[in-house]
Amino acid sequence: MHTSVSDRSEVALAFENQFADTLPGDQDHHNTRRQVTGACYSFVAPTPVSAPVLVAYSKEAAAELGLHEEDCRSPWFTDMFSGNLVLADMKPYAMCYGGHQFGTWAGQLGDGRAINLGEIVNGGDQRWTLQLKGAGPTPYSRSADGLAVLRSSLREFICSEAMHHLGIPTTRALSLILTGDRVLRDMFYDGHPELEPGAVVCRTSPSFLRFGNFEIFSARKEYDVLEELLRFTIKNDFPDIDDSSGADSYLEWFAEVCRRTAVMIVHWMRVGFVHGVMNSDNMSVLGLTIDYGPYGWLEGYDPTWTPNTTDAQGRRYCYGNQPYMAQWNLMQLANAIFPVVKEEKRLQEALDTYRLTFQEEWQRTLKAKLGLYTTEKNDDQLISSVLELLTKTETDMTIFFRNLGHVEMSEKNGDRLLEIVSDAFYSPGDIDKDHLNDLKSWLHLYRLRMRRNELDDEERRKRMNLVNPKYVFRNYLAQQAIDKVEQGDYSEVEELLDLFRNPYDEQPERQRDAAKRPEWARNKPGCSMLSCSS
Repeated sequence: MHTSVSDRSEVALAFENQFADTLPGDQDHHNTRRQVTGACYSFVAPTPVSAPVLVAYSKEAAAELGLHEEDCRSPWFTDMFSGNLVLADMKPYAMCYGGHQFGTWAGQLGDGRAINLGEIVNGGDQRWTLQLKGAGPTPYSRSADGLAVLRSSLREFICSEAMHHLGIPTTRALSLILTGDRVLRDMFYDGHPELEPGAVVCRTSPSFLRFGNFEIFSARKEYDVLEELLRFTIKNDFPDIDDSSGADSYLEWFAEVCRRTAVMIVHWMRVGFVHGVMNSDNMSVLGLTIDYGPYGWLEGYDPTWTPNTTDAQGRRYCYGNQPYMAQWNLMQLANAIFPVVKEEKRLQEALDTYRLTFQEEWQRTLKAKLGLYTTEKNDDQLISSVLELLTKTETDMTIFFRNLGHVEMSEKNGDRLLEIVSDAFYSPGDIDKDHLNDLKSWLHLYRLRMRRNELDDEERRKRMNLVNPKYVFRNYLAQQAIDKVEQGDYSEVEELLDLFRNPYDEQPERQRDAAKRPEWARNKPGCSMLSCSS
Protein backbone atom coordinates (compact mmCIF):
# COMPACT_ATOMS: atom_id res chain seq x y z
CA MET A 1 0.00 0.00 0.00
CA HIS A 2 1.34 3.43 -0.91
CA THR A 3 1.89 5.97 1.84
CA SER A 4 1.12 9.68 1.83
CA VAL A 5 2.50 12.72 3.63
CA SER A 6 0.33 14.78 5.93
CA ASP A 7 1.90 18.03 4.78
CA ARG A 8 2.72 18.37 1.06
CA SER A 9 5.23 21.08 1.95
CA GLU A 10 7.45 18.42 3.53
CA VAL A 11 8.29 17.19 0.03
CA ALA A 12 10.83 19.40 -1.70
CA LEU A 13 9.91 18.26 -5.20
CA ALA A 14 7.03 19.26 -7.45
CA PHE A 15 6.35 16.93 -10.35
CA GLU A 16 5.34 17.66 -13.91
CA ASN A 17 4.13 15.15 -16.43
CA GLN A 18 5.00 16.57 -19.81
CA PHE A 19 5.76 13.17 -21.37
CA ALA A 20 2.54 11.57 -20.15
CA ASP A 21 0.38 14.66 -20.80
CA THR A 22 1.65 15.24 -24.35
CA LEU A 23 2.15 11.83 -25.94
CA PRO A 24 -0.42 9.09 -26.57
CA GLY A 25 -0.75 6.60 -23.73
CA ASP A 26 -2.05 3.09 -23.20
CA GLN A 27 -5.82 3.16 -22.74
CA ASP A 28 -5.76 -0.05 -20.71
CA HIS A 29 -4.77 0.92 -17.16
CA HIS A 30 -4.51 -2.65 -15.87
CA ASN A 31 -1.01 -3.79 -14.94
CA THR A 32 -1.04 -6.97 -16.99
CA ARG A 33 1.67 -8.23 -19.33
CA ARG A 34 0.56 -7.58 -22.88
CA GLN A 35 1.37 -6.04 -26.24
CA VAL A 36 0.74 -2.30 -26.09
CA THR A 37 -0.01 -0.63 -29.42
CA GLY A 38 -0.39 2.99 -30.46
CA ALA A 39 1.03 4.25 -27.17
CA CYS A 40 4.32 5.66 -25.90
CA TYR A 41 3.73 4.53 -22.32
CA SER A 42 1.45 2.77 -19.85
CA PHE A 43 0.42 4.17 -16.49
CA VAL A 44 1.61 1.91 -13.68
CA ALA A 45 2.36 2.52 -10.01
CA PRO A 46 5.50 1.25 -8.26
CA THR A 47 5.10 -1.84 -6.10
CA PRO A 48 5.32 -0.95 -2.39
CA VAL A 49 8.16 -2.51 -0.40
CA SER A 50 8.17 -3.79 3.16
CA ALA A 51 11.01 -2.00 4.96
CA PRO A 52 12.96 0.53 2.88
CA VAL A 53 16.36 1.64 4.14
CA LEU A 54 18.50 4.31 2.47
CA VAL A 55 21.97 2.96 1.73
CA ALA A 56 23.34 6.09 0.06
CA TYR A 57 22.49 9.05 -2.12
CA SER A 58 24.49 11.18 -4.52
CA LYS A 59 24.99 14.71 -3.20
CA GLU A 60 25.73 15.96 -6.69
CA ALA A 61 22.67 14.38 -8.30
CA ALA A 62 20.52 15.64 -5.42
CA ALA A 63 21.86 19.17 -5.90
CA GLU A 64 20.87 19.02 -9.58
CA LEU A 65 17.29 18.45 -8.39
CA GLY A 66 17.45 21.22 -5.79
CA LEU A 67 17.55 18.77 -2.87
CA HIS A 68 19.55 19.33 0.32
CA GLU A 69 20.93 16.86 2.86
CA GLU A 70 17.93 17.27 5.16
CA ASP A 71 15.65 16.36 2.25
CA CYS A 72 17.67 13.24 1.39
CA ARG A 73 17.75 12.09 5.00
CA SER A 74 14.01 12.60 5.48
CA PRO A 75 11.45 9.76 5.65
CA TRP A 76 9.60 11.03 2.58
CA PHE A 77 12.77 10.69 0.47
CA THR A 78 13.21 7.02 1.37
CA ASP A 79 9.51 6.33 0.90
CA MET A 80 9.32 8.10 -2.47
CA PHE A 81 12.42 6.60 -3.99
CA SER A 82 11.64 3.09 -2.84
CA GLY A 83 8.21 3.29 -4.48
CA ASN A 84 6.15 3.54 -1.29
CA LEU A 85 5.12 7.19 -1.72
CA VAL A 86 3.18 8.33 -4.77
CA LEU A 87 2.12 11.98 -4.74
CA ALA A 88 -1.04 13.36 -6.24
CA ASP A 89 0.97 15.32 -8.84
CA MET A 90 2.76 12.19 -10.10
CA LYS A 91 1.57 10.10 -13.03
CA PRO A 92 3.92 7.11 -12.88
CA TYR A 93 4.41 5.27 -16.15
CA ALA A 94 6.51 2.70 -17.99
CA MET A 95 7.66 3.41 -21.55
CA CYS A 96 6.90 1.27 -24.57
CA TYR A 97 9.84 0.50 -26.85
CA GLY A 98 11.32 -2.28 -28.95
CA GLY A 99 14.85 -3.07 -29.96
CA HIS A 100 17.44 -5.18 -31.72
CA GLN A 101 19.05 -7.58 -29.26
CA PHE A 102 22.33 -9.15 -30.36
CA GLY A 103 21.52 -8.19 -33.94
CA THR A 104 17.97 -9.59 -34.03
CA TRP A 105 14.71 -7.64 -33.89
CA ALA A 106 13.09 -8.55 -30.58
CA GLY A 107 9.76 -6.76 -30.97
CA GLN A 108 8.18 -5.06 -27.98
CA LEU A 109 10.43 -4.76 -24.93
CA GLY A 110 9.67 -1.67 -22.84
CA ASP A 111 10.36 -0.71 -19.24
CA GLY A 112 10.06 -4.11 -17.64
CA ARG A 113 11.38 -3.05 -14.23
CA ALA A 114 11.64 0.71 -14.52
CA ILE A 115 8.88 3.15 -13.63
CA ASN A 116 9.09 6.88 -14.30
CA LEU A 117 7.70 8.97 -11.47
CA GLY A 118 7.54 12.12 -13.58
CA GLU A 119 9.66 15.17 -14.26
CA ILE A 120 10.89 18.01 -12.11
CA VAL A 121 12.30 21.37 -13.21
CA ASN A 122 15.22 22.64 -11.13
CA GLY A 123 16.17 26.21 -10.30
CA GLY A 124 18.23 26.44 -13.48
CA ASP A 125 15.19 25.57 -15.60
CA GLN A 126 16.62 22.11 -16.36
CA ARG A 127 14.15 19.26 -16.68
CA TRP A 128 14.95 15.92 -15.05
CA THR A 129 12.97 12.70 -15.31
CA LEU A 130 13.07 10.57 -12.15
CA GLN A 131 12.89 6.84 -12.68
CA LEU A 132 12.82 3.93 -10.23
CA LYS A 133 14.63 0.78 -11.39
CA GLY A 134 13.49 -2.38 -9.64
CA ALA A 135 10.09 -0.92 -8.74
CA GLY A 136 7.99 -3.91 -9.70
CA PRO A 137 6.20 -5.36 -12.73
CA THR A 138 4.80 -3.36 -15.63
CA PRO A 139 2.87 -4.34 -18.78
CA TYR A 140 6.32 -4.79 -20.38
CA SER A 141 7.80 -7.20 -17.82
CA ARG A 142 6.95 -10.30 -19.84
CA SER A 143 7.67 -13.23 -17.49
CA ALA A 144 9.89 -11.27 -15.08
CA ASP A 145 9.01 -9.85 -11.65
CA GLY A 146 10.17 -6.29 -12.33
CA LEU A 147 12.40 -6.23 -9.25
CA ALA A 148 16.12 -5.71 -8.77
CA VAL A 149 18.69 -7.02 -6.31
CA LEU A 150 21.38 -5.29 -4.31
CA ARG A 151 24.39 -6.35 -6.37
CA SER A 152 23.10 -5.02 -9.71
CA SER A 153 21.59 -1.93 -8.10
CA LEU A 154 24.76 -0.97 -6.25
CA ARG A 155 26.83 -1.43 -9.37
CA GLU A 156 24.52 0.84 -11.35
CA PHE A 157 24.28 3.44 -8.58
CA ILE A 158 28.01 3.92 -8.08
CA CYS A 159 29.00 3.48 -11.72
CA SER A 160 26.53 6.11 -12.93
CA GLU A 161 28.10 8.68 -10.64
CA ALA A 162 31.66 7.50 -11.31
CA MET A 163 31.09 7.89 -15.06
CA HIS A 164 29.75 11.40 -14.53
CA HIS A 165 32.86 12.47 -12.65
CA LEU A 166 35.06 10.84 -15.30
CA GLY A 167 33.48 13.30 -17.74
CA ILE A 168 31.50 10.64 -19.63
CA PRO A 169 27.95 11.44 -20.79
CA THR A 170 25.64 9.35 -18.62
CA THR A 171 22.34 9.05 -16.88
CA ARG A 172 22.70 9.81 -13.18
CA ALA A 173 21.79 7.95 -9.99
CA LEU A 174 20.15 9.73 -7.08
CA SER A 175 19.72 7.01 -4.48
CA LEU A 176 20.21 3.36 -3.55
CA ILE A 177 17.59 1.90 -1.22
CA LEU A 178 17.25 -1.60 0.21
CA THR A 179 13.65 -2.76 0.11
CA GLY A 180 13.63 -5.17 3.05
CA ASP A 181 12.34 -7.87 0.69
CA ARG A 182 14.11 -10.90 -0.80
CA VAL A 183 14.23 -11.46 -4.54
CA LEU A 184 14.83 -14.81 -6.25
CA ARG A 185 17.63 -14.65 -8.83
CA ASP A 186 19.69 -17.14 -10.83
CA MET A 187 22.83 -15.05 -11.30
CA PHE A 188 24.39 -17.13 -14.06
CA TYR A 189 21.25 -18.82 -15.41
CA ASP A 190 22.67 -22.20 -14.37
CA GLY A 191 19.72 -23.57 -12.43
CA HIS A 192 20.87 -22.35 -8.99
CA PRO A 193 18.53 -19.51 -7.99
CA GLU A 194 18.96 -17.86 -4.60
CA LEU A 195 17.05 -15.31 -2.55
CA GLU A 196 18.94 -12.02 -2.51
CA PRO A 197 18.39 -8.60 -0.91
CA GLY A 198 16.07 -6.45 -3.02
CA ALA A 199 16.94 -2.86 -3.89
CA VAL A 200 15.71 0.12 -5.89
CA VAL A 201 17.84 2.73 -7.66
CA CYS A 202 16.45 6.12 -8.56
CA ARG A 203 17.93 7.13 -11.91
CA THR A 204 17.75 10.67 -13.29
CA SER A 205 18.12 11.95 -16.81
CA PRO A 206 16.73 14.74 -18.97
CA SER A 207 15.11 11.88 -20.89
CA PHE A 208 15.21 8.09 -20.95
CA LEU A 209 14.25 7.84 -24.63
CA ARG A 210 16.11 5.13 -26.50
CA PHE A 211 16.60 4.15 -30.12
CA GLY A 212 14.02 1.44 -29.46
CA ASN A 213 11.31 3.97 -28.59
CA PHE A 214 11.33 5.00 -32.26
CA GLU A 215 11.97 1.55 -33.70
CA ILE A 216 8.80 0.05 -32.23
CA PHE A 217 6.45 2.48 -33.97
CA SER A 218 8.22 2.11 -37.28
CA ALA A 219 8.12 -1.68 -37.05
CA ARG A 220 4.38 -1.50 -36.37
CA LYS A 221 3.86 1.09 -39.12
CA GLU A 222 2.42 3.48 -36.54
CA TYR A 223 3.98 6.41 -38.33
CA ASP A 224 1.68 9.02 -36.81
CA VAL A 225 2.90 8.10 -33.34
CA LEU A 226 6.49 7.98 -34.59
CA GLU A 227 6.26 11.53 -35.88
CA GLU A 228 4.56 12.73 -32.73
CA LEU A 229 7.38 11.28 -30.65
CA LEU A 230 10.01 12.80 -32.95
CA ARG A 231 8.46 16.26 -32.67
CA PHE A 232 8.18 15.93 -28.88
CA THR A 233 11.80 14.81 -28.54
CA ILE A 234 13.16 17.60 -30.71
CA LYS A 235 11.11 20.28 -28.97
CA ASN A 236 12.00 19.18 -25.45
CA ASP A 237 15.50 17.73 -25.69
CA PHE A 238 16.99 19.37 -28.78
CA PRO A 239 15.81 22.98 -28.50
CA ASP A 240 18.40 24.26 -31.00
CA ILE A 241 16.58 22.37 -33.77
CA ASP A 242 13.44 23.78 -35.37
CA ASP A 243 10.79 21.15 -34.60
CA SER A 244 8.32 22.49 -37.17
CA SER A 245 10.13 21.70 -40.41
CA GLY A 246 9.18 18.03 -40.74
CA ALA A 247 11.72 15.80 -42.48
CA ASP A 248 14.42 18.48 -42.29
CA SER A 249 14.00 18.57 -38.50
CA TYR A 250 14.20 14.79 -38.27
CA LEU A 251 17.37 14.67 -40.36
CA GLU A 252 19.06 17.39 -38.33
CA TRP A 253 18.02 15.58 -35.15
CA PHE A 254 19.37 12.26 -36.38
CA ALA A 255 22.71 13.82 -37.30
CA GLU A 256 22.96 15.25 -33.79
CA VAL A 257 22.12 11.85 -32.27
CA CYS A 258 24.94 10.40 -34.38
CA ARG A 259 27.37 13.07 -33.21
CA ARG A 260 26.51 12.64 -29.53
CA THR A 261 26.73 8.86 -29.77
CA ALA A 262 30.21 9.11 -31.31
CA VAL A 263 31.41 11.38 -28.50
CA MET A 264 30.05 8.99 -25.88
CA ILE A 265 31.75 5.96 -27.45
CA VAL A 266 35.07 7.80 -27.62
CA HIS A 267 34.83 8.45 -23.89
CA TRP A 268 34.06 4.77 -23.22
CA MET A 269 37.12 3.75 -25.20
CA ARG A 270 39.26 6.39 -23.51
CA VAL A 271 38.79 4.95 -20.02
CA GLY A 272 38.42 1.28 -20.99
CA PHE A 273 34.71 1.00 -20.22
CA VAL A 274 32.83 -1.91 -21.80
CA HIS A 275 29.04 -1.59 -21.73
CA GLY A 276 28.47 -5.28 -22.32
CA VAL A 277 24.99 -5.19 -23.86
CA MET A 278 24.75 -2.57 -26.61
CA ASN A 279 21.33 -3.59 -27.88
CA SER A 280 19.45 -0.77 -29.61
CA ASP A 281 17.03 -0.56 -26.67
CA ASN A 282 20.02 0.29 -24.46
CA MET A 283 21.12 3.26 -26.56
CA SER A 284 20.03 6.76 -25.50
CA VAL A 285 19.07 9.30 -28.17
CA LEU A 286 20.73 11.92 -25.95
CA GLY A 287 24.09 10.20 -26.29
CA LEU A 288 24.12 9.18 -22.63
CA THR A 289 25.38 5.94 -21.16
CA ILE A 290 22.28 4.08 -20.04
CA ASP A 291 21.47 0.71 -18.46
CA TYR A 292 24.46 -0.42 -16.41
CA GLY A 293 24.07 -4.17 -16.52
CA PRO A 294 26.91 -6.59 -17.32
CA TYR A 295 29.46 -3.79 -17.78
CA GLY A 296 33.14 -3.99 -16.97
CA TRP A 297 36.40 -2.11 -17.11
CA LEU A 298 39.19 -3.19 -19.40
CA GLU A 299 41.89 -4.30 -17.00
CA GLY A 300 44.24 -6.41 -19.03
CA TYR A 301 44.24 -4.61 -22.42
CA ASP A 302 42.33 -6.97 -24.71
CA PRO A 303 40.13 -5.48 -27.44
CA THR A 304 38.21 -8.77 -27.69
CA TRP A 305 37.18 -8.81 -24.01
CA THR A 306 33.53 -8.64 -23.01
CA PRO A 307 32.17 -8.69 -19.45
CA ASN A 308 28.88 -10.29 -20.55
CA THR A 309 28.58 -14.06 -20.08
CA THR A 310 25.76 -14.08 -22.65
CA ASP A 311 28.21 -12.68 -25.19
CA ALA A 312 31.17 -14.87 -24.24
CA GLN A 313 31.27 -16.77 -27.53
CA GLY A 314 30.21 -14.21 -30.12
CA ARG A 315 31.84 -11.20 -28.38
CA ARG A 316 29.58 -8.94 -30.37
CA TYR A 317 29.82 -6.22 -27.72
CA CYS A 318 33.49 -6.56 -26.77
CA TYR A 319 35.61 -3.47 -26.13
CA GLY A 320 37.03 -3.22 -29.65
CA ASN A 321 33.64 -3.66 -31.33
CA GLN A 322 31.87 -0.87 -29.47
CA PRO A 323 32.44 1.80 -32.16
CA TYR A 324 31.04 -0.51 -34.85
CA MET A 325 28.08 -1.63 -32.76
CA ALA A 326 27.11 1.97 -32.07
CA GLN A 327 27.15 2.63 -35.81
CA TRP A 328 25.09 -0.51 -36.44
CA ASN A 329 22.48 0.65 -33.92
CA LEU A 330 22.37 4.08 -35.53
CA MET A 331 21.67 2.37 -38.85
CA GLN A 332 18.65 0.71 -37.24
CA LEU A 333 17.47 4.09 -36.00
CA ALA A 334 17.94 5.48 -39.51
CA ASN A 335 15.83 2.62 -40.87
CA ALA A 336 13.18 3.39 -38.26
CA ILE A 337 12.75 7.04 -39.24
CA PHE A 338 13.14 6.46 -42.99
CA PRO A 339 9.36 6.05 -43.56
CA VAL A 340 8.80 9.63 -42.36
CA VAL A 341 12.02 11.09 -43.80
CA LYS A 342 12.01 9.28 -47.17
CA GLU A 343 15.43 10.59 -48.16
CA GLU A 344 17.99 7.81 -48.17
CA LYS A 345 20.91 9.95 -49.35
CA ARG A 346 20.43 12.58 -46.66
CA LEU A 347 20.00 9.91 -44.01
CA GLN A 348 23.32 8.39 -45.10
CA GLU A 349 24.94 11.82 -44.94
CA ALA A 350 23.64 12.24 -41.41
CA LEU A 351 24.88 8.75 -40.52
CA ASP A 352 28.32 9.72 -41.85
CA THR A 353 28.40 12.26 -39.03
CA TYR A 354 28.96 9.38 -36.63
CA ARG A 355 31.92 7.93 -38.53
CA LEU A 356 33.60 11.26 -39.09
CA THR A 357 33.06 12.46 -35.52
CA PHE A 358 34.31 9.21 -34.03
CA GLN A 359 37.42 9.11 -36.21
CA GLU A 360 38.34 12.70 -35.44
CA GLU A 361 37.61 12.53 -31.72
CA TRP A 362 39.21 9.13 -31.18
CA GLN A 363 42.41 10.17 -32.90
CA ARG A 364 42.51 13.37 -30.84
CA THR A 365 41.84 11.38 -27.67
CA LEU A 366 44.54 8.79 -28.33
CA LYS A 367 47.07 11.56 -28.87
CA ALA A 368 45.98 13.20 -25.63
CA LYS A 369 46.33 9.90 -23.74
CA LEU A 370 49.91 9.67 -24.96
CA GLY A 371 50.64 13.35 -24.41
CA LEU A 372 51.12 14.19 -28.10
CA TYR A 373 50.29 17.87 -28.36
CA THR A 374 51.90 18.54 -31.72
CA THR A 375 51.50 16.54 -34.92
CA GLU A 376 54.19 14.50 -36.64
CA LYS A 377 53.89 12.09 -39.54
CA ASN A 378 54.91 9.05 -37.47
CA ASP A 379 52.43 9.65 -34.63
CA ASP A 380 49.91 7.13 -35.95
CA GLN A 381 52.61 4.45 -36.02
CA LEU A 382 53.66 5.33 -32.47
CA ILE A 383 50.07 4.93 -31.28
CA SER A 384 49.32 1.69 -33.13
CA SER A 385 52.61 0.17 -31.98
CA VAL A 386 51.93 0.69 -28.28
CA LEU A 387 48.37 -0.64 -28.54
CA GLU A 388 49.72 -3.76 -30.25
CA LEU A 389 52.37 -4.16 -27.55
CA LEU A 390 49.71 -3.94 -24.84
CA THR A 391 47.93 -6.95 -26.34
CA LYS A 392 51.06 -9.14 -26.21
CA THR A 393 50.99 -9.57 -22.44
CA GLU A 394 48.37 -8.92 -19.77
CA THR A 395 48.82 -5.21 -19.11
CA ASP A 396 46.46 -3.03 -17.10
CA MET A 397 45.22 -0.29 -19.40
CA THR A 398 44.42 2.30 -16.73
CA ILE A 399 47.72 1.95 -14.88
CA PHE A 400 49.84 1.86 -18.05
CA PHE A 401 48.54 5.12 -19.47
CA ARG A 402 48.55 6.84 -16.09
CA ASN A 403 52.16 5.81 -15.44
CA LEU A 404 53.23 6.80 -18.94
CA GLY A 405 52.93 10.39 -17.81
CA HIS A 406 55.91 9.82 -15.50
CA VAL A 407 58.33 9.11 -18.36
CA GLU A 408 60.98 11.84 -18.27
CA MET A 409 62.54 13.19 -21.41
CA SER A 410 66.02 13.02 -19.89
CA GLU A 411 65.81 9.33 -18.94
CA LYS A 412 67.86 7.22 -21.39
CA ASN A 413 68.16 3.99 -19.42
CA GLY A 414 65.77 1.45 -20.94
CA ASP A 415 65.39 -0.57 -17.73
CA ARG A 416 64.43 2.50 -15.74
CA LEU A 417 61.94 3.52 -18.44
CA LEU A 418 60.43 0.06 -18.28
CA GLU A 419 60.21 0.24 -14.49
CA ILE A 420 57.92 3.28 -14.79
CA VAL A 421 55.18 1.22 -16.44
CA SER A 422 55.95 -2.19 -14.90
CA ASP A 423 53.21 -1.80 -12.27
CA ALA A 424 50.74 -2.38 -15.09
CA PHE A 425 51.93 -5.96 -15.77
CA TYR A 426 49.82 -8.73 -14.24
CA SER A 427 52.52 -11.40 -14.49
CA PRO A 428 55.86 -9.58 -14.94
CA GLY A 429 57.87 -12.75 -14.34
CA ASP A 430 56.22 -14.46 -17.31
CA ILE A 431 56.96 -11.78 -19.91
CA ASP A 432 59.47 -12.95 -22.50
CA LYS A 433 62.66 -11.03 -23.16
CA ASP A 434 61.77 -10.09 -26.73
CA HIS A 435 58.58 -8.36 -25.60
CA LEU A 436 60.44 -6.43 -22.91
CA ASN A 437 63.01 -5.29 -25.46
CA ASP A 438 60.28 -4.23 -27.87
CA LEU A 439 58.60 -2.22 -25.14
CA LYS A 440 61.90 -0.60 -24.13
CA SER A 441 62.47 0.37 -27.76
CA TRP A 442 59.02 1.90 -27.94
CA LEU A 443 59.57 3.82 -24.70
CA HIS A 444 62.84 5.17 -26.09
CA LEU A 445 61.04 6.40 -29.24
CA TYR A 446 58.30 7.82 -27.06
CA ARG A 447 60.81 9.71 -24.94
CA LEU A 448 62.40 11.24 -28.01
CA ARG A 449 58.97 12.19 -29.34
CA MET A 450 58.18 13.95 -26.05
CA ARG A 451 61.34 16.02 -26.40
CA ARG A 452 59.83 17.57 -29.54
CA ASN A 453 56.53 18.42 -27.77
CA GLU A 454 57.70 21.81 -26.52
CA LEU A 455 56.29 21.02 -23.05
CA ASP A 456 58.28 20.25 -19.92
CA ASP A 457 57.68 16.96 -18.12
CA GLU A 458 55.51 18.45 -15.39
CA GLU A 459 53.12 20.26 -17.74
CA ARG A 460 52.82 17.23 -20.01
CA ARG A 461 52.05 14.99 -17.02
CA LYS A 462 49.37 17.39 -15.79
CA ARG A 463 47.67 17.35 -19.18
CA MET A 464 47.88 13.57 -19.54
CA ASN A 465 46.43 13.11 -16.08
CA LEU A 466 43.31 14.98 -17.18
CA VAL A 467 42.43 12.25 -19.70
CA ASN A 468 44.00 9.19 -18.05
CA PRO A 469 42.16 8.51 -14.79
CA LYS A 470 43.89 7.22 -11.70
CA TYR A 471 40.74 5.42 -10.54
CA VAL A 472 38.06 3.51 -12.41
CA PHE A 473 35.20 1.49 -10.92
CA ARG A 474 36.71 -1.95 -11.24
CA ASN A 475 34.35 -4.87 -10.68
CA TYR A 476 36.26 -6.15 -7.68
CA LEU A 477 35.75 -2.79 -5.94
CA ALA A 478 32.03 -3.13 -6.57
CA GLN A 479 31.99 -6.66 -5.17
CA GLN A 480 33.77 -5.59 -1.99
CA ALA A 481 31.15 -2.88 -1.44
CA ILE A 482 28.31 -5.34 -2.13
CA ASP A 483 29.73 -7.79 0.43
CA LYS A 484 29.88 -5.07 3.08
CA VAL A 485 26.34 -3.82 2.46
CA GLU A 486 25.05 -7.38 2.78
CA GLN A 487 26.64 -7.36 6.25
CA GLY A 488 24.94 -4.07 7.15
CA ASP A 489 28.00 -1.88 6.56
CA TYR A 490 27.31 0.99 4.12
CA SER A 491 30.62 2.78 4.65
CA GLU A 492 32.35 1.45 1.53
CA VAL A 493 29.57 2.82 -0.68
CA GLU A 494 30.15 6.30 0.72
CA GLU A 495 33.91 5.91 0.40
CA LEU A 496 33.64 4.87 -3.24
CA LEU A 497 31.32 7.77 -4.01
CA ASP A 498 33.88 10.08 -2.45
CA LEU A 499 36.76 8.43 -4.30
CA PHE A 500 35.10 8.86 -7.69
CA ARG A 501 34.34 12.50 -7.16
CA ASN A 502 37.96 13.10 -8.15
CA PRO A 503 39.07 10.12 -10.28
CA TYR A 504 41.93 12.04 -11.92
CA ASP A 505 43.54 13.12 -8.63
CA GLU A 506 46.23 11.08 -6.90
CA GLN A 507 44.40 10.68 -3.55
CA PRO A 508 47.34 8.89 -1.85
CA GLU A 509 45.13 7.72 1.02
CA ARG A 510 43.13 5.60 -1.48
CA GLN A 511 46.10 4.25 -3.44
CA ARG A 512 44.94 0.67 -2.80
CA ASP A 513 41.88 1.34 -4.98
CA ALA A 514 44.09 2.18 -7.95
CA ALA A 515 45.70 -1.25 -7.87
CA LYS A 516 45.18 -3.71 -10.70
CA ARG A 517 42.69 -6.52 -10.21
CA PRO A 518 43.92 -8.86 -7.45
CA GLU A 519 44.39 -12.51 -8.34
CA TRP A 520 41.57 -13.63 -6.02
CA ALA A 521 39.15 -11.62 -8.18
CA ARG A 522 40.22 -13.07 -11.53
CA ASN A 523 37.46 -15.69 -11.67
CA LYS A 524 35.29 -14.70 -8.71
CA PRO A 525 31.60 -14.20 -9.57
CA GLY A 526 30.86 -10.49 -9.85
CA CYS A 527 34.55 -9.59 -10.32
CA SER A 528 35.17 -10.79 -13.85
CA MET A 529 32.31 -11.61 -16.24
CA LEU A 530 28.69 -10.97 -15.37
CA SER A 531 25.31 -11.96 -16.69
CA CYS A 532 22.50 -9.61 -17.67
CA SER A 533 21.05 -10.47 -14.26
CA SER A 534 24.13 -9.21 -12.46
